[in-house]
Amino acid sequence: MFEIRVETEFAAAHFLRDYHGKCENLHGHNYKVYAHARGSLLNEGGMLIDFGELKNALRKVCKVLDHTNLNDLVESGKFIFDQNPSAERIAQYIFEKLKEILPNAPLYAVDVFETDTSRARYIAGNAQHIN
Repeated sequence: MFEIRVETEFAAAHFLRDYHGKCENLHGHNYKVYAHARGSLLNEGGMLIDFGELKNALRKVCKVLDHTNLNDLVESGKFIFDQNPSAERIAQYIFEKLKEILPNAPLYAVDVFETDTSRARYIAGNAQHIN
């Protein structure tokens, strides 16, 4: 089994409206995002997927989130995160957008770090859609 990982970062503000504590107030993070691909078959070039292809897709998805208030993001007339952008929902969103861009990629997981010590992971096929 092979696994690769690419990473990028974005900065954004958010608040958790259904949370009782300091995170219910508007605040920001410098998010770090990892996208993992996993599989047992390599392409003719000896790669699971080209690092650059996966990294470019990840950057494209995260560019939409960068320097925004995540609570205010709307897509197709609906709030992307139901106005409650937890790290878990952000990871799921990024995963799903990557799959739209790279439908045949062996995408396995997306990690979203709010801090160096706090991470949420969304894994392929292991959860129901939240929104």
